[in-house]
Amino acid sequence: MKKNAKEAIVNAAISLFNSNGYSGTSVRDIANLAKVNTATIAYYFNNKPGLLEYCFLHFFEQYINKIEEAYLSIDRGAKECLKRIIADLLHYQCENSQLASFVYREMSMDSQVVREIMSTYSLKEKYYLQKIFERGFEWQEFRPHSIPYLIIQLKSLLMMPFMNTQYMREVLYIFPNEPFFEQKYLKDLHAWIDKTLCFEGPIMKGVVIK
Repeated sequence: MKKNAKEAIVNAAISLFNSNGYSGTSVRDIANLAKVNTATIAYYFNNKPGLLEYCFLHFFEQYINKIEEAYLSIDRGAKECLKRIIADLLHYQCENSQLASFVYREMSMDSQVVREIMSTYSLKEKYYLQKIFERGFEWQEFRPHSIPYLIIQLKSLLMMPFMNTQYMREVLYIFPNEPFFEQKYLKDLHAWIDKTLCFEGPIMKGVVIK
């Protein structure tokens, strides 16, 4: 059996799922691109749904690990912690732009795999983001906001470039997998934190000094 067959299968699946969609990709298509036989795919993943689940879990395991590692710096301040999380997640998505694009599109579908992801990884993400926002309010780093709406805004900013890659490339001529995009967009995300979340001046006894 080919030494790196599993990795080749995953890479082929991500590429084809991203370009042709999950339903438009067959096991034979994946086998041909990965240069393996269909039995090899069955050996590692059982079937196409098993391969889909592996891609989801692979993406979200690393995604949550980024959040958990960055959250360890919360005592340095909620603002700095959130900025690190955003930087790490953006970098991860840029490095895995095809996987991110495919996963986010599939997350809009109602399926058993998606429901399992929502009940585990999505709830973990919400837990950490909520804790950071709560700390930011408590430490008077952030203006009072509705936490669910802050999460909606933040998730939208992080996901949009990877959910609409055709629009990004064909209309805006922006390429999320390029280093320039990551550098420029990270500055914009940090500006969202500074201008939308944070007080404009130093805080003393709950009073903003401008």
